[in-house]
Amino acid sequence: MAAQKDQEKDAEAEGLSASTLLPKLIPSGAGREWLERRRATIRPWCTFVDQQRFSRPRNLGELCQRLVRNVEYFQSNYVFVFLGLILYCVATSPMLLVALAVFFGACYILYLRTLQSRLVLFGREVSPAHQYALAGGISFPFFWLAGAGSAVFWVLGATLVVIGSHAAFHQIEAVDGEELQMEPV
Repeated sequence: MAAQKDQEKDAEAEGLSASTLLPKLIPSGAGREWLERRRATIRPWCTFVDQQRFSRPRNLGELCQRLVRNVEYFQSNYVFVFLGLILYCVATSPMLLVALAVFFGACYILYLRTLQSRLVLFGREVSPAHQYALAGGISFPFFWLAGAGSAVFWVLGATLVVIGSHAAFHQIEAVDGEELQMEPV
């Protein structure tokens, strides 16, 4: 806890804080708070990618222990790796960009329309949830043509490989006051 506060003070001294680094487009609420917590608990990237800290585990017990401890320790780093893979996938797929533009464009049009007046269809008022479902239905063919399903599974697979490999081969950080004791399996 004290180390986290020291990191925040150092970042604020440099003019960088979690609130200034987050985009202004993310509205305040649960999502923004979650992202701020992830940003505040991120481990140093130089520690994350230090090549001298990678080695092959000696046995299955050590492998399992490394997986559990590294996922706990580098959890925020792994979230940003996942988000980076999503951005890479979207940026390298022009059709997926078009499908996302159609979807968000439809949602924006619906948002502007609801600001002006309620949408009435066949004499009944259509709720915003139903309107956004309609926007999803309209953009579904674009997502299907863009191969959004394969993109989702590519991101999930790449994330599992990258994070799993890192967690398995990165040596466990020594925790203050806690000695690691290896038991033979």
